[in-house]
Order: sequence, then C-alpha cells, then structure tokens
Amino acid sequence: MNTMNHNEIAEIVMNIERANNERWNQGDCHGYLDSYSDDISYFDPITEKLLVGKEAVEKHILAHYKNPNIIRSEYIDPDVAISEAGDLAVLSYNLRNFVAGEHGEEQLQNFWNSTAVFRQINGKWRTVNAHWSFVQHPGIVSRPNSF
Repeated sequence: MNTMNHNEIAEIVMNIERANNERWNQGDCHGYLDSYSDDISYFDPITEKLLVGKEAVEKHILAHYKNPNIIRSEYIDPDVAISEAGDLAVLSYNLRNFVAGEHGEEQLQNFWNSTAVFRQINGKWRTVNAHWSFVQHPGIVSRPNSF
C-alpha cells in the first residue's frame, strides 16, 4: 500500500506531466516516451485506433510529431483521482499551448483535453494510458446537431 497522501500523489503526477510537456515544447518527445509504461495504451486526434505498447506509441509519435516551438503552456483545471490503494492516479486537465506569432506576439496554437493514467510500477510513477483530444474541435462545433 502507498503511504503518500492524495496531495503528494497529485503533485507528483502533475510534476511528471509538466516536465514531460516542457520537454515536448522544446521538441523533445522523449519526456513522455520515457515515462510511458511498456504496456501503455494511447489515443490522440490522428490515431485511427487504440495504440497499445510503448513500441507502437513511440513509432506513432516519432513519425507524426515534430518540434512545435511552443513558448508557453497553461494547465487549466487539473484534477487527479487516486485509487484507494494509492497506486493508480488519473490526471485530467485542459492544456493551452501558445506559439510566437508573426510579430512575436503569443498565439494560441492548440487547446487540448488530456487524460493520463499513472500507475506506480516498481516504485516509479509510469503513464499507462494517455488520451489527447482537441477542445471544441471546429468540425464538430460547426455542426452541433450532427450527433
């Protein structure tokens, strides 16, 4: 059983996520990849189906994502749900990424929904599931009655 309290666990997983994202913003996707468990399951806006396993996720990310040149990120309304045993944590938040505009001003690049499930494996918190989607995707928002 985990002896950490809810706030300590929430702080740990949020710090892992922030560190991974800061590396991503600089063009280094290995922060995320290094924190993923071998059995990670993964969705993002361009996956056709659930990706399972670190090798499949790494291949996908390295093939499709390049240096985003993000200058600032905002983490909006982070929430962490933690299992009773304290060995599983679900982090959900909205992420706003900003890039430099044509004249150096900040421009919103993307606004994401993010859910990451962390599990303590051999004493380390690892991401076992990651799911990224766009907030209010324009194609859906423009057709609100299409469901």
